Amino acid sequence: MDLSVFTAIESEVRSYIRAFPTVFATAKGQKLVDERGREYIDLFCGAGSLNYGHNDDDIKAAVIDYLAGDGIQHGLDMATSAKREFLERFRDRILEPRGLDYRVQFPGPTGANAVEAALKAARMATGRTGVVAFTHAYHGLSLGALAATANQWFRQAAGTTLNDVQFFPFDGYYGPDIDTVALLRTHLEDPSSGLDLPAAVIVETVQGEGGVNVASVEWLQALRELCTEFGIVLIADEIQIGIGRSGRYFSFERAGIVPDMVTLSKSISGYGFPMSLTLIKPEFDVWKPAMHTGTFRGNTIAFVGGSTAIEKFWADGEATEARIAERTAIVEERLGALVERYPDDLALRGLGLLQGLVGIRDNAVAGRVAKEAFERGVIIEVSGAHDEVLKVMPTIVGDDETLRAGLDIVEAAVDAVLAA
Repeated sequence: MDLSVFTAIESEVRSYIRAFPTVFATAKGQKLVDERGREYIDLFCGAGSLNYGHNDDDIKAAVIDYLAGDGIQHGLDMATSAKREFLERFRDRILEPRGLDYRVQFPGPTGANAVEAALKAARMATGRTGVVAFTHAYHGLSLGALAATANQWFRQAAGTTLNDVQFFPFDGYYGPDIDTVALLRTHLEDPSSGLDLPAAVIVETVQGEGGVNVASVEWLQALRELCTEFGIVLIADEIQIGIGRSGRYFSFERAGIVPDMVTLSKSISGYGFPMSLTLIKPEFDVWKPAMHTGTFRGNTIAFVGGSTAIEKFWADGEATEARIAERTAIVEERLGALVERYPDDLALRGLGLLQGLVGIRDNAVAGRVAKEAFERGVIIEVSGAHDEVLKVMPTIVGDDETLRAGLDIVEAAVDAVLAA
């Protein structure tokens, strides 16, 4: 497999090419195929950008029809028929059935754009500058989002100071007996704690890049109550755990809370097209026209894909959630069996179809398993502060036979690594 042009020309910043050293050519459903014709089962899903799999037939057909009809391809934030259809379906299928009242902002093509917009809007709405984020948080790598990202590896590449964010321990950071929301409350109530009243608290209900750390329902409810009491904007970052991966469309639904702002990206377009949303309660939508702009915030192909995905998978959301639950049960059963086989080496944590197999005694186990799995035909990544978590992220729909085949390979890779 010739990778020489990538080595010779592409920046050293490239990463996944190093983990998966082959040249991919085609993809369908739950599989990728490289130039040699070798198939790989995808348990990575573009870091959560391909929840519905590769090249869904219905989404592809809608996109092809739109292209063939010379539909608007670049619209900035002008009104287009594609945007109108997306907004109507998002309102009718996603927001209104859940009783959610949000304004929809299209801040730019990436999740980091959505986070930047949310942080700026929260600061404008409150007149305050500070933000509280959490240990192991990942919110993106542009400077504002990076300031709220905890990992030192990413932060050291900023090239400048990262200001106005203070980190507090996520749920369970000090173990099950320490209530970290109560700790945050203590700091807010103490005028000598050193914590000024922040504009916002930003949180992932499940930290994907941070190691598949799951916030409890009780913790999330306490955080919502605290933010309401102190007039702090609560921002839920749903960029990786959202769009069905938790088992519901929004992961915060399980806690019965309503954030003040929500950031979405990755699978919102249904097809891997760049797109992000910032959802804002009307009272916090304090933007003046063109205060936050961007050339590619109106990706019409993403609107077409997103509209089709919403109609196909969320017009009957209960059916989709039932399928996610069935596939989640398969993953949890298979990974749970590995933990039972290697109780001193592995632990399992996660929610829905974002599951993490944690190396207990050896942080390097997850990376070795991922490498072994790739060599056997599975695409899978690691996460966590020490890359100690094997992150299992299959498609949320698709045939279970392929899913089981992928898990068979993961099992064989675990056996090979731990036996060695």
